[in-house]
Amino acid sequence: MALVLHAGKTNKNAYKTLIAAEYSGIKVELAQNFEMGVSNKTPEFLKMNPIGKVPVLETPDGPVFESNAIARYVTRLKADNPLYGSSPIEYGHIEQWIDFASLEIDANIGHWFRPRMGRAVYLPPFEEAAIAALKRALGALNTHLASNTFLVGHSVTLADIVMTCNLYMGFSRLMTKSFTSEFPHVERYFWTMVNQPNFSKILGEVEQTASVPPVSSAKKPALPKEHAKPKHKDEPKKEVKKEPAKPKEAPVGEEEEAPKPKPKNPLDLLPPSKMILDEWKRLYSNTKTNFREVAIKGFWDMYDPEGYSLWFCDYKYNDENTVSFVTLNKVGGFLQRMDLARKYAFGKMLVIGSEAPFKVKGLWLFRGQEIPQFIIDECYDMELYEWKKVDISDEAQKERVNQMIEDQEPFEGEALLDAKCFK
Repeated sequence: MALVLHAGKTNKNAYKTLIAAEYSGIKVELAQNFEMGVSNKTPEFLKMNPIGKVPVLETPDGPVFESNAIARYVTRLKADNPLYGSSPIEYGHIEQWIDFASLEIDANIGHWFRPRMGRAVYLPPFEEAAIAALKRALGALNTHLASNTFLVGHSVTLADIVMTCNLYMGFSRLMTKSFTSEFPHVERYFWTMVNQPNFSKILGEVEQTASVPPVSSAKKPALPKEHAKPKHKDEPKKEVKKEPAKPKEAPVGEEEEAPKPKPKNPLDLLPPSKMILDEWKRLYSNTKTNFREVAIKGFWDMYDPEGYSLWFCDYKYNDENTVSFVTLNKVGGFLQRMDLARKYAFGKMLVIGSEAPFKVKGLWLFRGQEIPQFIIDECYDMELYEWKKVDISDEAQKERVNQMIEDQEPFEGEALLDAKCFK
């Protein structure tokens, strides 16, 4: 029996499990024709979760409910899953941030959101307290992320999956740009996460809300009969005007309007190129020996100077690169945010030096003759680097390209601390 997740297609709590499954190579299917408010009230569903909450995971050994527990279960199905870290302390920190994401982020977003959707009584002092608590939590998270790309270690863990899915509701429904700009490291982290391939496969294109939803009146409880205002028997009945029914708001985390089709990228409209970028990436990845003779030669055989361009980049603020792991995280974060360009680019980033301050230099191959404008617009790291187009008629520049692709060491007379590839 396959693992079946009972939840709506746009339930943010279901996203946790679906993303964890993508990272873990576990097959999880959404229950067919699930309808919130109907499917979760059937006797079959209530046998799995007596209080009717979603999501619920149906497994060969019985059901599991509560979204964090389901995500943990799926993650543990893969032995030695890196989503759970590589040491007891990393495991502890992952659990710590999962709890923080639930108790400090998700809970306060919910306290703010539910009354505005008419699902609880709206009380301004209660909302103010929820927003203050949320800001306090985001401030703590922002401080941690100032020197960390991920919540724990140097790669995505289950803590990042849970945190991002909880932040997703805030960014997409409540927290406008003017609100989140107070927490720039949280902003950077969120957009880095949602643009990871395994996240974007589940979340699709994520957009930040432009406004906070207006308050929707909650239904007031009916007064007991003894408190009802008595009607005079001769009092004429007032005619009640019926207002046209308003379309129902989709419950938080449930099905919403399908996104509009994305406009074509201008780079897809360029004349076809003889260079097939994926073929070069495969050659680069598969070449283990004789790199110069195989990969470098293959690159120049494939290279199309009319359809592509090469660029050197140099970090403008190398004097700030005084801590090795922070510098490496900075470069790693840049590459994560460049994920939007994966279809149109290849890159090498070198962190140079045996001691601080470390230098960061890179080589990028872009579709077209200029750095694509959508990358400049969407990836703020671009302005942190000086960019220079490679003149391939200059043999010295061409050789520098070879050395950067090859991770030659020493590079320009210095040791390499690390070399990272974007492909």
